[in-house]
Amino acid sequence: MAGWILEPEYAALADDFGSLDAVFALKGERLTRDPLSEVIRVERGGVNYYVKRYVAAGKGLRRYLGRPRVKSEWQNLKRFAKWGIPTAEVVAWGLERNGTAYDRGALITRELPRTEDLSELARTHDTRLADRSWVNTISQQVARYTRTMHDHHFTHNDLKWRNLLVDDHSTVFLIDCPNGAFWVSFMLRYRITKDLACLDKVAKYHLSATQRLRFYLQYRGRERLNDSDKKRIRHIVSFFEGRE
Repeated sequence: MAGWILEPEYAALADDFGSLDAVFALKGERLTRDPLSEVIRVERGGVNYYVKRYVAAGKGLRRYLGRPRVKSEWQNLKRFAKWGIPTAEVVAWGLERNGTAYDRGALITRELPRTEDLSELARTHDTRLADRSWVNTISQQVARYTRTMHDHHFTHNDLKWRNLLVDDHSTVFLIDCPNGAFWVSFMLRYRITKDLACLDKVAKYHLSATQRLRFYLQYRGRERLNDSDKKRIRHIVSFFEGRE
């Protein structure tokens, strides 16, 4: 697919968001930048929008083969919404090709107001992490959304605390998923373990062993661990050993 789509309810923003040329001409507050992409924040009508602009799909053959990261990202956010997983609203998206090679693409999402990512709460030792009731509310949501992805044979592949936002109503949102993909067989099992290990990588420093175990049981929908669960937990806690 090559082209550009602006959701009809945002037609009033067509001057700024109506084409790739317009989107790449936008000026705003730069939040991140790397050799492949940049993210800027722009404000229109009192609402913040995040504009991610990709100038390359990757090096070498990646320009010709496979799915560009920008396309993966908008498709995965739309999958989350379809599966009932709260996420950022996709406002506009698209890409261009130069012959058979990927040229450029962009994705615009609407701000999730009054949200913070869980890694920031951990970094600042937010008092909510000491509130067992609040932690359980968040844990239940993360467990449910993670299980929903995995039940579709889909894994996030970067399921870190920084990609989990929580608002002032204790609602969790999953964001930033350009690497999410479908898997089967042993690769699915490995990627599921990686997702769970990514979550536990920070959790082990900020949550109790009981809270971490409760999260796993919530994820599995069980009251007790069976032998298979115990084996997976051993894999989860050892997944990043020697790599931290």
